Amino acid sequence: MVIKNESSDGLMKKKTQGRKKIEIKKIEKMSNRQVTFSKRRVGLFKKASELCAQSGAEIAIIVHSIGKRVFAFGHPSVDSVINRFEINGSSDDSHEWDYSGTYKELAAAELEAEKRLDEMNNGGGFWWDAAVEGLELEELERYMMALEELKENVNTKAVIDL
Repeated sequence: MVIKNESSDGLMKKKTQGRKKIEIKKIEKMSNRQVTFSKRRVGLFKKASELCAQSGAEIAIIVHSIGKRVFAFGHPSVDSVINRFEINGSSDDSHEWDYSGTYKELAAAELEAEKRLDEMNNGGGFWWDAAVEGLELEELERYMMALEELKENVNTKAVIDL
């Protein structure tokens, strides 16, 4: 929504800056990067859905997040599009494409990680209270990054409240 304010010379001036073109580069702050990823992923999937509805195209999109999570969109389904691609092959026989095995492995790993997270949260406690003994190195590194971000957020909140 744009709010306009009338100036002394009778012309209307915008109070907001409106939409601006941003430079496309890697976002340095991790929390901002994650928010941008989430918003753009939703936008990407929405555009893909619109393309399917308008043109009848079959689409499969597999996205890996910063936190190594896998998100997928497919119409009619990711598996059907990948299977059709494998059966028909690509028009360029010089490339060997094998996404289905990778997708299935990643989807299974993601499901397993979500199950472990649910198990940790079922105790009613917070995620940072869960035991870390069974975590692998990569999971521990993500855990440490999340703890550091949580600490930064708490410190920022404490400063703001003062």
